Amino acid sequence: MIKKKLTIDDLISSANKFCEQETKYENKELFGVTDGKAVGTYIEHKFKDFLNKEFTIDFGNSARGVDLPAPEINTDIKVTSIKQPQSSSPFKNAKQKIYGLGYNLLVFVYEKIDNQENKTAILDFKSCSFIKNERTADYTTTFRLIEMVNDGANEEDIIAYLNDKNIPADEITLSKMAKQILKNIPKLGYLTISNALQWRLQYGRIVALSEKVDGITKIVDKVNI
Repeated sequence: MIKKKLTIDDLISSANKFCEQETKYENKELFGVTDGKAVGTYIEHKFKDFLNKEFTIDFGNSARGVDLPAPEINTDIKVTSIKQPQSSSPFKNAKQKIYGLGYNLLVFVYEKIDNQENKTAILDFKSCSFIKNERTADYTTTFRLIEMVNDGANEEDIIAYLNDKNIPADEITLSKMAKQILKNIPKLGYLTISNALQWRLQYGRIVALSEKVDGITKIVDKVNI
């Protein structure tokens, strides 16, 4: 069988099929496993194998920071529990919080149910979303910046706000960012991004999102039924 080259549409439809398949699968390997990272790694590898059966893919490596780094895909896969839908992401620069991470996200959110009788686990995917890069910025920061620019804020106002938000950058960088924000208003992001050695990404707003937003595809949504 000749494999076809993966597209974003293929990625989205494959994620949907994968969630349907896994929700029915009685999994012996994950029974009793409470380590979220182990579950996440397992699902990520299984989904990559699922894609690899049908498509030719550049998987890259984790050191490069993005699971599917081909320019036309440029997507990182995130797997997280519905109990606390969050993960970490490498910090590259402070602008990521305002203009997006620099890549798309495919976010699988599962509920793990252990069956004590047959010693298996089922992963019920409660939510799966594809988020384009421009929507991967921080919600509160972008919301306020959009509001400020529309209200006539100047460079000093923007710098003061970025300082108040503890955006991790020096004065020269903040000044450059403020100029850019005034010229190029950021799009509203839908993640909650906390500053740390790595960015802490929280997906609660994506999971709860019921209205249509350009740049966000809700592939599976059992939360807003």
